[in-house]
Amino acid sequence: MAHQIIHPAGWKPAKGYANGMLCDDGTLYVGGQIGWTADQVFEAHDFIGQMRQALSNILAVVAAAGGQAEDITRLTWYVTDKSEYVAHQAEVGAAYRDILGRNFPAMTMVVVAGLIEDAARVEIEATAVIRR
Repeated sequence: MAHQIIHPAGWKPAKGYANGMLCDDGTLYVGGQIGWTADQVFEAHDFIGQMRQALSNILAVVAAAGGQAEDITRLTWYVTDKSEYVAHQAEVGAAYRDILGRNFPAMTMVVVAGLIEDAARVEIEATAVIRR
């Protein structure tokens, strides 16, 4: 099985990882996306802002592979502060629907002690099936 590296145009190069790997069968694995921009800069320092950016990043990787939000079949969320997530659930839902619409794939959320980028408050990875 061959794999194609997916990297959205204009994004700063990923070092030591791929933003996405597309398999011949159309399965797209999106590496964990955090709340930084294509230039790897954190413009938002709050949970909702970073969540919006991470989801937008996922959508950019999916689009670069030829897909759309409806093709996303799984999301795994890693959050550093459960209480912050719980306190903003209404905002989380609104931001999610604003970016990914009403596509609700299988999801898992894990609370972690920290992420590799110290400023990151959330990291989200995804799987999608791109119909060719």
